[in-house]
Amino acid sequence: MDINIRLKLFIEWYRSNVQHLSDKELSVALGLSYQQFNAIINERDKAGLKIIEKFLSFYPDLNSNWVITGNNKMIIDGKSIAAEPVMIYNNNNKAIERKIQKQLIPIYNLSAAAGLVSLFNDPNSHIPAEYISLGNVGKVDGGLYAIGDSMYPLVKSGDIVVYRQMHDLDNIFPGEMYLLSYDMDGEEYIVIKYVQMSDKPGYLKLVSQNQHHSTKEIPISKVRAIAQIKANVRFNTMRPL
Repeated sequence: MDINIRLKLFIEWYRSNVQHLSDKELSVALGLSYQQFNAIINERDKAGLKIIEKFLSFYPDLNSNWVITGNNKMIIDGKSIAAEPVMIYNNNNKAIERKIQKQLIPIYNLSAAAGLVSLFNDPNSHIPAEYISLGNVGKVDGGLYAIGDSMYPLVKSGDIVVYRQMHDLDNIFPGEMYLLSYDMDGEEYIVIKYVQMSDKPGYLKLVSQNQHHSTKEIPISKVRAIAQIKANVRFNTMRPL
């Protein structure tokens, strides 16, 4: 069994035990072109040291000795990203959410995604700008770079907001923070707001953290896409391009 086959086995293990990523998503996460990734997986090109280093950097608990020689175990014992979920309980000892200890989250550039509706309807057609690894945030669908200051100082422009898409507006929790797209006069507006039920039937109230932004009420029928914000990531140091 050569290195290429062992890398294929690792990918199969990763998809089954950690997170199921498409070939396109994995190539981006590994820092490879789609063509390079396919050539390795289909054994057209032999995996060299630089390719192996990219796999080890992507998943540090992948055993380098196993990759190169086939000896020992694929994953270093006691250090791998857990596939086991962690149950979160409320005060009545009732399970309320299943959280994954760590998951690789695709981060999208909204300006390149042709709108939130397009991104939510077909995420596989959009190439993530980057990936981040987070733990204990529950199952999420992706992240976006925040734009604007309506939720400042809680969320500022450039932060990454991690979201879980919602398919039924009846399941929203009033007072929680949401990412939503709504239509006004044929134009799509994308905002991050606290969402509350309005006193006006059939309307939602969008509330900002920043006091300089006024509360807005919109018809529920105008909401085109909505996701709950599960985490906010802020980088306070310079990041390499």
